[in-house]
Amino acid sequence: MENDTLINWLLEGDVSIQFQVMRDLKLQRMPELQSRIQSEGWGKSFLEKRTSNGHWGKAYYQPKWISTHYTLLDLKNLGIAPDASEIQETIRLVLQTEKGKDGGILPIGTTQKSDVCVNGMFLNIASYFGAEASDLVSIVDFLLSERVGDGGFNCHSNRKGCVHSSLHSTLSVLEGIAEYEQNGYGYRLPELQAVAGSAQEFLLMHRLYKSDKTGVVIDAKMTMLSFPARWKYDILRVLDYFQQVEFPYDSRMEDALRLLMRKRKPEGWWMLQAKHPGQCHFEMEKPGQPSRWNTLRALRVFKSYPLSS
Repeated sequence: MENDTLINWLLEGDVSIQFQVMRDLKLQRMPELQSRIQSEGWGKSFLEKRTSNGHWGKAYYQPKWISTHYTLLDLKNLGIAPDASEIQETIRLVLQTEKGKDGGILPIGTTQKSDVCVNGMFLNIASYFGAEASDLVSIVDFLLSERVGDGGFNCHSNRKGCVHSSLHSTLSVLEGIAEYEQNGYGYRLPELQAVAGSAQEFLLMHRLYKSDKTGVVIDAKMTMLSFPARWKYDILRVLDYFQQVEFPYDSRMEDALRLLMRKRKPEGWWMLQAKHPGQCHFEMEKPGQPSRWNTLRALRVFKSYPLSS
C-alpha cells in the first residue's frame, strides 16, 4: 500500500483513529474530531456501558476487562476529550472510595496493599482527565516508595517482595509519570523525572524485550502485537511510549524496531496478533485481521525512529 492509500485506509476507521492519524501522522490539530469521540463510534459505545452508580462492570477492577479501571484506560487511549464530564465524575468517585492506607488505589487482599501496576495505570488515567493535584499526592508518594533497586518497578515489591523489576510494571509506571508531567502536575516532579530516567534505562538495558544477561527473548508474548494492551507489555506498546515522550533514538531499541518492521505486511499494515482473554464490552478489531490501531501506532513509532537500510 502506498503511503497515501494507507493513510486513507486508516481514515476510514473509527473517529478516534481519524483524530490520532491527523494529530500524529499529518500533524494537524483537529479538536472537532476529538469532540466527536464522545458522541459516536467506539467512544460513545464505551460511555453507554457506564452504570447509574458511575462505574463500569461490577466494581473498580472487576471483571476484566469491562471494569471501571480498564474502561477508563480504553477511553484515554482512544483520545477522548479530557474534559468529558461523566469520566471526570467517575475519577472523583474512585479517588474518594478506592484509596488504601498506603495511599494507593485499590488495596488488595487481607493485607490491603495497593498494586504498583494498577497505580501506574491510574496515574496515567487520572492525570489525563485532569484530576485534582491534591488527590494524586498519595499515589505519587506510593509509587516513589516502591521503586526497585535496579531502577524499575514490580507489582510484587510490596506484597511478595522482589529483587528484579518487571517490564510490565515498569512501563505502566512510566506511562503514568509521562502523563503526569505532560499535564502540568508539579508535586515531586523532579524525583519522578529521575525515576523515569532510571526506569527507561532498565527497559533499554533489556533491549526492550530480552534478558540483559543472555539476550534471550524474555517472553514470546512480548513480541505479539495486541490492542488494547491492558496491563500487558509488548514491543509496540513500549516503542509507542518512547516516541510519545520524544526519547532520543538509542541503539538498544534497534532489535525491537527491526522486529516490528518485519511484522509489517506487504500491503503496508500490521495485524492484530493477540487478544488478551477476558470479557470485553465489544471488539474493536478481530485477531488475525489487519489492525488500524497497530498500524497507526507502528507508523508513529517509525516517524520518530526511522530505520536505516
